[in-house]
Amino acid sequence: MQHIRESDVKMGNKSINETIKERRSVRTFDGKGVSEEEKAQLIKTAEEAVNPYGIDVETRVLDAGEHGLKSPVIAGADTYVAMKLERQPHFEEALGYSFEKFCLDAWELGFGTTIIGGTMNRPAFEDAMALEDGQLMPVVTPIGRVAKRMSIKEVAMRKGVGADKRRAFGDLFFSESFERPLTAGDAGELAEILEMVRLAPSAVNKQPWRLVVSGNKVHFYLKPDKGFVSDSVGDMQKIDMGIAICHFCLAAAEKGMETKLEIADPGLETAAGTEYIATIVL
Repeated sequence: MQHIRESDVKMGNKSINETIKERRSVRTFDGKGVSEEEKAQLIKTAEEAVNPYGIDVETRVLDAGEHGLKSPVIAGADTYVAMKLERQPHFEEALGYSFEKFCLDAWELGFGTTIIGGTMNRPAFEDAMALEDGQLMPVVTPIGRVAKRMSIKEVAMRKGVGADKRRAFGDLFFSESFERPLTAGDAGELAEILEMVRLAPSAVNKQPWRLVVSGNKVHFYLKPDKGFVSDSVGDMQKIDMGIAICHFCLAAAEKGMETKLEIADPGLETAAGTEYIATIVL
């Protein structure tokens, strides 16, 4: 597994915390499109979005008109970005990490994004990505500049999933075991880092991650919901876990903390169905 260092954090002038706090999922764009120069820049940005699993992810910028791409929840975007990779252990987490790193960097470049896995004409996207045997394209994002106003559909969707709400700190983070909820006051220097995890986006805003802090290790667990696993996507909530790990590692790296990802289940007692995902060593 790879280390994430301060040099891996970001590409612009804002702190990663500022970018995380500002960014939102965007479904309504201004319709002005993305230039060829900007597309090249976006590809370069995506190629730099390495993940700590060391899994290769290939990115393509797709023209909606050329490939017949569409999503009923997106307005004003004629460009999409998609990533494909081999089906292998932890591919969902690796993809979530790389995709979220790209989305954060894209926001700082002035582009809106939203990760979608179901509300699209998947066969057309998969054909445009030229999937080979064993490859998947779990999610895509439209990309463009944010419209001045959200569409009525976007407003309704955000309201429906409570997009601007997050679970309480102590519902997501624990100290040593799941029996001891962690408060921001007791989290010390990790408090701000954990807050960046709390703000992470997730499918239908389910926020399935649960973290247990134990010394210099932070164990990531998935508390799953039904209906998020399919053959074409894998486990969407494991993609969410990759997003949460991304936020943690980037926020930690910005504070000068080097992080290393390892897969070493500590054997903590968990609620039924809760699944160990990974450990970050500080």
